[in-house]
Amino acid sequence: MTERKKILLRLDPAVHDALARWAGDELRSTNAQIEFLLRRALADAGRMPGSARGMRGRGRPRRTTEDENDPPPGGGEE
Repeated sequence: MTERKKILLRLDPAVHDALARWAGDELRSTNAQIEFLLRRALADAGRMPGSARGMRGRGRPRRTTEDENDPPPGGGEE
């Protein structure tokens, strides 16, 4: 998987707080909410690149069979 780009974004604190609340309502991180809104704006403007990958779904990722074989968190024996 290609590494994701990192950017520094300066926001008005009130705008950040509003985004964080909105993200929480939609079960997303603030970062994921910003990406969601940017993607929607690009799509609405007809500027979404065809090579852009889709976003991961909301909430925690589902467990895979590989995850089920991993030791429990903490690594201790029960």
